[in-house]
Amino acid sequence: MVRNILLFSGSSHPQLTETICTHLGIPPSRIHLSKFSVGETRVEIGESVREKDVFIVQSGGGKVNDHLMELLITIQACKTASAKKVTAVLPLFPYSRQSDLPYNKVGAPLARMPAKVGAQGEKYTFDSRPGTPGPQEQQQQTNENGNGGSGGSLHKKLNGMSVYSKSNGEPKTPKRKDTMDSVQSDVSASSLTGNGFEEESLEVHQMPTSSPTTSIPQPSSATSTEKPPDFRPQRGYRQWVAQAGTLVADLLTCAGADHIITMDLHDPQYQGFFDIPVDNLYGRHLLRRYIQHQIMPQHGGVEGCVIVSPDAGGAKRATNIADALGMDFALIHKERRPTQTHDRQNATLLLVGSVAGRTAILIDDLADTSNTITRAAKLLKKSGASRVVALVTHGVFSGDAVDRINASCLDKVVVTNSVPQQEHLERCEKLEVLEVAGVFAEAIRRVHHGESISVLFQYD
Repeated sequence: MVRNILLFSGSSHPQLTETICTHLGIPPSRIHLSKFSVGETRVEIGESVREKDVFIVQSGGGKVNDHLMELLITIQACKTASAKKVTAVLPLFPYSRQSDLPYNKVGAPLARMPAKVGAQGEKYTFDSRPGTPGPQEQQQQTNENGNGGSGGSLHKKLNGMSVYSKSNGEPKTPKRKDTMDSVQSDVSASSLTGNGFEEESLEVHQMPTSSPTTSIPQPSSATSTEKPPDFRPQRGYRQWVAQAGTLVADLLTCAGADHIITMDLHDPQYQGFFDIPVDNLYGRHLLRRYIQHQIMPQHGGVEGCVIVSPDAGGAKRATNIADALGMDFALIHKERRPTQTHDRQNATLLLVGSVAGRTAILIDDLADTSNTITRAAKLLKKSGASRVVALVTHGVFSGDAVDRINASCLDKVVVTNSVPQQEHLERCEKLEVLEVAGVFAEAIRRVHHGESISVLFQYD
């Protein structure tokens, strides 16, 4: 029996928490979870957590947003009640599939997108803006408008500040007129050189006084009448995806979590988003043990089976199991290409490897809509596979995933109980569930006693 430890259960998977408590030899801690009529989550802790080691079990299946908010409130309640350490046990980590990368169907970064062509034919980018017109452009525009228009009236009033001479149009150096000394020096210099320079100097430094009834035109009248082209994003342009991974990691840390225990993260780089320790347990040894004791003896041993990865992202996960068992490996390459009729992309599957006359074992970490594994099973059957078995760590099975599995070419689907599977078992005869509570119980025991959990990462 483990002492000085409290294990709270969220509303996502209470059966898993009870099984973990049975392995540890402790009762589940008392907690009351409810909701107000408006939908707000309410958490009441029924145990004293002062200077205790608290573990909160909450999975990411089902109503993910409600479960995540419930977990955050429970963590904050335990930290406020002076808990010594709070560890969040997340068998299925929520929002782990949303990596912090730009979303672009073409595959190129958004920063490399070519310049767009406007309505008038000129090229511009998304960050472009109208440039400031030069002196020559402003003078030419004023001459086109005429002296009678608003642009000509403004140019007439500002003619004394022009940096171009009337005689030859060449630029001349403007002189300061801020102080009285500069004005007197200019007047004295003009009296020595003659009337020609006197008129020119007075033209530069004297400003005409406007009468009270004269209206000053708006500055917009002197600008260009041509408007820049409207922003029209072309086909294929997509905005950046929100950084949900970093956000969830910051929420857990700010709520007061001191440690995270999860299993088979969809993206291993997710651990880098945290400033606290994260233990990513593996479900591979459970799947490897099932293959070794349930599949291989019935289907010709090592020679009669082949490990298959349904996509390139899970190739490393599948090859680890294949190397541990000494089996062959095959890969299904998924190539996404947009169709001609609509913008939605259609994935083309290509099999790399030989599966003819053998039992194909699909290895994946997550099955949500089951579209990937059902299409992979269809391709394997066409390639000559005698039997197709899918081994998945997290079986979410949202939407019509169960009906899709029943109508697919899959002979059996093996998942763990990281998320509740009771309803899925009643609807699908091909489904088989493996118990994962022992792995989390051992991890909790080792973390509580300060022991190493490296043994849980080994498969031999």
